[in-house]
Amino acid sequence: MKRSILAGGWGFAEATLFFILPDVLLSYYALDKKSQLIQLCSITLIGALLGGTLMYYWGQYHFATAYEWVESVPAISDELMVTVKDKMQSSGIWSIMTGPLQGLPYKTFAIQAYAAGISIEAFLLISIPARLLRFLAITYVARLIVRGLLNNLQSKQLVTIWAVVWVLVYGLYFYHFPS
Repeated sequence: MKRSILAGGWGFAEATLFFILPDVLLSYYALDKKSQLIQLCSITLIGALLGGTLMYYWGQYHFATAYEWVESVPAISDELMVTVKDKMQSSGIWSIMTGPLQGLPYKTFAIQAYAAGISIEAFLLISIPARLLRFLAITYVARLIVRGLLNNLQSKQLVTIWAVVWVLVYGLYFYHFPS
């Protein structure tokens, strides 16, 4: 139950103003071979959809304020926001699907979707595969690595490797996308 609440809460938080992906938590859960990963990814998705809905309506009704707040999130700059706007104008709804592959935060799409002419229904429908596929991919890649390459390691060693990987990922991300 605790894991589900944390997963859903993290999905919501990251879809709004928190800047650490739920992938960090989900990949941690993947270290435990008994975790119900599909259930945890699904609950994270529900949290993300709720957060995405909030951000969509914030962008619809108070765009300038939403933009300012999201642009103040670490690793999100005005340049990144303009990139998202341009991608939404050129690719429409599909930009929401491809954005995560380019390191573009979901929240930046959520607040700009209305202005790009994307309905809330279309936004949420494309958000399901856009978010869930990444959650599942990261989580199950972590699980495969643990079961395959790192199967003989102790729990402390696995957690250390997990932490080092995420510190490196975020170090590179913040280097590439400075605020």
